[in-house]
Amino acid sequence: MKKLAWLLVSPLIAAPLHAADLMQVYRDAQGNDPTFAAARSTFEAGQEKQPQTRAGLLPSLTLSGNTVWNENELSTHGGATFAKPNYNSNGYQLTLSQPLFRWQNWIAYDQSKMQVAQAEANFGLARQDLILRVAQAYFDVLYAQESLSAVQANKQAIAQQLELAKKSFEVGTATITDTHEAQARYDLASAQEIAAESDLEVRQRTLQAIVGQEPGALAQLRKTAELTPPQPGNMNEWVSAAETGSLNVQVQQYNANIAAREVDKQRAGHYPTLDAVANYGYAKSYTPAFGSYDTDFQNVGIQLNIPLFSGGLTASRQREASANRAAAESTLEGAKRSAALGARQYYLGVVNGLAQVKALKAALISSQSALESNKLGYEVGVRINIDVLNAENQVYVTRRDLAKATLDTLMAQLRLKSATGALGDDDIAQINALLDPSTVR
Repeated sequence: MKKLAWLLVSPLIAAPLHAADLMQVYRDAQGNDPTFAAARSTFEAGQEKQPQTRAGLLPSLTLSGNTVWNENELSTHGGATFAKPNYNSNGYQLTLSQPLFRWQNWIAYDQSKMQVAQAEANFGLARQDLILRVAQAYFDVLYAQESLSAVQANKQAIAQQLELAKKSFEVGTATITDTHEAQARYDLASAQEIAAESDLEVRQRTLQAIVGQEPGALAQLRKTAELTPPQPGNMNEWVSAAETGSLNVQVQQYNANIAAREVDKQRAGHYPTLDAVANYGYAKSYTPAFGSYDTDFQNVGIQLNIPLFSGGLTASRQREASANRAAAESTLEGAKRSAALGARQYYLGVVNGLAQVKALKAALISSQSALESNKLGYEVGVRINIDVLNAENQVYVTRRDLAKATLDTLMAQLRLKSATGALGDDDIAQINALLDPSTVR
């Protein structure tokens, strides 16, 4: 008896009590999505730009050494050999160098600060991209589930209508046409069900590719969920925010600043350089006059280098940098226009989406009322079977369209925040509050 009770209870224990919500799926994606992992590594690599260029301002210390075996033959002008000294010469040298004036190194250091900031902005873009990809994949699964559910409910309703048509034909209260029409609609619904099942499988595998594991059951949107209009409610304010706050605009702004400093760095190729140099070393050598001898040396000095002519290389690099700066400025302008366009597009997507959701909710109520009226009319003989079938189909099409409009509006809200560079975890949390983890489909 105890064993039987355990068998009855254990499936309930093993089954998940709550479906995974959007926030949980997003957290899983942060640790498993390969695209985001690559972006994180690229960000970490970008942070090394500053210490690398800082090294050009700091002293450098090098140690070098050598050892050479020498075999010589000394002879007179007449050709008589008078010595064959064989010896080993060796030595080492420690060199300390400190740049005093290398203007291009200071410019490179300034550029590195911008490159680190650019890497941070790029990583921010990757984080926003992950949010959008996860949300889109999550909503695609929800819509595919809703679409499949609507198709199956429609199929079940058609099956009941088909059964009713067959019975009515048997008793002579309906023609065979009603049966054929219901059968045709049933066969079409069966084909739609197969397509919907296939689409759901594809959407689930897409989400799995991001989170790195089976998505499992997902929390559904609450039936009472209310979508909110964008704040502020002025589209021009969103456009202005996008032109300055968009992370893509920020990336291109840093790129333009770096390109402008590159012109200065290449111009610095015409400037002299000044270094303080100190050497300490030892050398062992040989001369016929003194034989083998040792040398210890120490010296400190200032080294000045003045570039005179490099075959036109420096001037060419300066012209190249100027052209790249112009290209970066044009790309920046394009990014600003694209951000403004995106803000307008997504703002209208949210506003129009809210209106569409409201209209479809009303249409769903009307469609359900029309279905009930057609069923009643069919029973009393003032409606035919095709009227009922059309009304049933309209209910499930409207239900599916409402789900799509709702999910599309939520995505437009996220994309609107992304266009201004403000999309973050808080926005995921706000949408997550509209989901019901206890609802499993």
